[in-house]
Parts: sequence; C-alpha cells; structure tokens
Amino acid sequence: MNARLAMACGLLAFAGAAAAAHEPWATIRFPQDEQKWWWDADWWQRGQMPVPDNHPVQSRAAAYRNGETEIPVEIFSPSGRGQFPVVVFLHGRRGLDELTRLVPLRLAARGFTVVAPDLFSGRFIDKMPVRHDAALEDDAALAIDFALALPEARGQPRTCVVSHTRGGYYALKALVTKKRQAKTACYVSYYPHWQHPEAPEAMQVYQYAPEVDELEVPVLVFFGEHEQYQRYRPILTGIESLRAKKRDARVIVYPGVGRGFDFRPPEVRTLADDLAAQDSLARTARLIRAVLER
Repeated sequence: MNARLAMACGLLAFAGAAAAAHEPWATIRFPQDEQKWWWDADWWQRGQMPVPDNHPVQSRAAAYRNGETEIPVEIFSPSGRGQFPVVVFLHGRRGLDELTRLVPLRLAARGFTVVAPDLFSGRFIDKMPVRHDAALEDDAALAIDFALALPEARGQPRTCVVSHTRGGYYALKALVTKKRQAKTACYVSYYPHWQHPEAPEAMQVYQYAPEVDELEVPVLVFFGEHEQYQRYRPILTGIESLRAKKRDARVIVYPGVGRGFDFRPPEVRTLADDLAAQDSLARTARLIRAVLER
C-alpha cells in the first residue's frame, strides 16, 4: 500500500469514527414525536380510517352589543334537524373575510353551531391593524356570553373558543382577564399571538403573555414548522409552562408547513397545508366533543 492510499484509508476511518461518535449537525424533533400519542393501531394493522362528520352548512347574520357598539356576527350551523354544540370562533388580524370565514364554516360542517363575531367591523377597524384596541377584549368576551344565550345552546353551560393568529390573544384575554373561563370548556388556537401585540421586540421573541399561565381549561395549539420565530418560541415555552403546572395542554407542529395553513388561498396552497388543516380540524372537533360531554 503506497503512502497516498494509506493516508486516504486513514482519513476515511477517522471520518467514520467521528460520524459514529457525533449526532447529525441538525436534528428536528416535534412534540408529537416524543410520545407517539397519535398512533392509531386500527389504521396501521387493519387499514381502518376515521370518517369525519360532514354536514351541509347554512349561515345567518346576527349582532350583539357592547354599550353603544354593535358587533356583527355570522352564525354557521349544520343544516337539518338536531341540536349541535355551540362554539365561538375569533378571527385574527385579517378579520372575517372571504378566506377566514371558511374556517368557522368548516368547523360547522363537523357538527357545531359556530358563532363568529366580526370584531373589526363593529369598531370600524381596517383589516390587518398594527395597534391593539383593548376594547376588542371585551367584545371577544361578550361573544362567549352571546353564544351561550342562543336558543341552540339551551342546556349547554360552557362553550369552546377556537381562534387563529391575533384572535388567539383576544381569546386569551377574554378567558383570563375578562374572567370567562367558567363559561369555557377548552381553548383551541392556530399559531396564536401569545404576547401583547404592542409589547417590545424582546418580549415578542422571548416571552409569552403572563395570562397564558392562568389558563386552566384544556389547551390545544397548532402551528407549522416554518412559523415565524417570535410565535414559535413563546408558544412552545407557554405550553411547557402549562404542562409543568399539570394543566391539560398540547401543541402540534406540522412539518413542512408555515403560517396560514388553515386559510392560505388556492394559488399558493400546498398538499401539506391541506393535510395540516384537515388533521387539525379533526382533532379540534374531537376535543370539543370530549370536553363538552364531560
């Protein structure tokens, strides 16, 4: 063996030993991979797939008042006879428009009456606001009262609140600051803003709002692997804090998915968006039924 060949073999052996001794330079682990609670033996061993409830949906306009302000509401409900649990949907910065209204509609198609207030229209706020109007926290809390006062909610003592983006902050304030947890059975949110929208940058990136620690109802949060860091870190840290307090809290991170997967429009939509949206919707429906039937 000549010197050059011997050196090459030595380098390969060293590289192989180094690779065996060290983990890959980057690893990706999601919360659901630590404990595979999602495992479905019926699917894996017998090929059985769960069939979701599917209902045609109708909607109607309504409104409730906060003092002199009238907040318009769209109520989505399954067509046909029967009583369906009433839940609340709180929109985010985009408002309740042609894309985001599909979110409560799809939830209603699972067999729920969904109360979706248009918080911005009631106060003549343009979509995508930068500033936070604290009055919206009261409007969001009153949406819970309004939902439980509907005829469809007769005999239903509590509701669930589903939200996305900044609506997650409105919901947080409604439950904790405005003291609506006694009327709420669960908190579900898609990539929520878990910090005051006008807090300094360092707080946006490294801290979650203190109200998160006061959540006592079951919490379910979804976001994509490519979510912005100022949402990603506070959500994971907040969920860890709740679990340390022995609260029922879970976060699901979808690989290959970013912001807006539940309403991203068709021209930029991907298969991963649809898979995440359908999976999260099915999990939301199961949680709501479970907690409202307790």
